[in-house]
Amino acid sequence: MKMRLHEVAHARAGDKGDVSMISVIAYRAEDYGPLAVALTAEVVARVFEALGLQRVERFELPALGALNFVLYGALGGGVTRSLALDAHGKTLSSSLLAFEVDWPTAKTEGA
Repeated sequence: MKMRLHEVAHARAGDKGDVSMISVIAYRAEDYGPLAVALTAEVVARVFEALGLQRVERFELPALGALNFVLYGALGGGVTRSLALDAHGKTLSSSLLAFEVDWPTAKTEGA
C-alpha cells in the first residue's frame, strides 16, 4: 500500500554547512516499525537524487519513534554559499513528508 509520509509522521530539520539533517517522527508508537521498514537511507537518497547528494546516513531512535537522516552535500555548498533559493532543511523536510512510500501491510516486528 502506498502512503504519504505526512499521514503517519512529522519532521524536524536543521542544517550546518553543506549538511542537512531531517528527523522523521511517527505520530503513533505503533507506526514506528513500519516507518523504519519503509523509509530507508536508500529511499531518502532517491527522493533527493536531483541534489547530487554525496551520501545519506540513517540513525534510529526507537524510544522517540524517530529516524534521523543526515544528507551530505545537500545544500549546494552551504546555505550561505548556495545560489538556490531556500534550499535548506525545512524545505527538504516538507518535500520528504510529501513523498509516497510503500507502507508495509503486515505487522512489523522489531524494526
